[in-house]
Amino acid sequence: MSDDTDDLLGWVREAARGADDKKAVNTLVIDVGEVLSVTDYFVITNGTNPRQVAAIVEGVEARVKERGGPSPVRIEGADQREWVLIDYGGFVVHVFDADHRDFYQLERLWSDRPTVDWEPVVPGEV
Repeated sequence: MSDDTDDLLGWVREAARGADDKKAVNTLVIDVGEVLSVTDYFVITNGTNPRQVAAIVEGVEARVKERGGPSPVRIEGADQREWVLIDYGGFVVHVFDADHRDFYQLERLWSDRPTVDWEPVVPGEV
């Protein structure tokens, strides 16, 4: 693995942890790099209400930035808080509300792709 790949995977895991910090539900990281030319990883998660969806988006952005990661290339859907897409180029974070996640079922669509392990942060760790 190159340093760039190590950095990218590290930021992907930090994005998942940023969602987890805000009590996101069922956060999943999927490796889509071999079948998509536009990105390498999807982080898929959801909140239980619009306020939590917004908090998760903020938590992901803050955590990636704190760890030296890139700024998002673009963010879509932040006003509606139903399906927010945070595009970092090398990875895309999908933050849904529960109804939209259930409807679109991205993890089912990409179920043939490998998932990436990430560890939630243990309280007291940084």
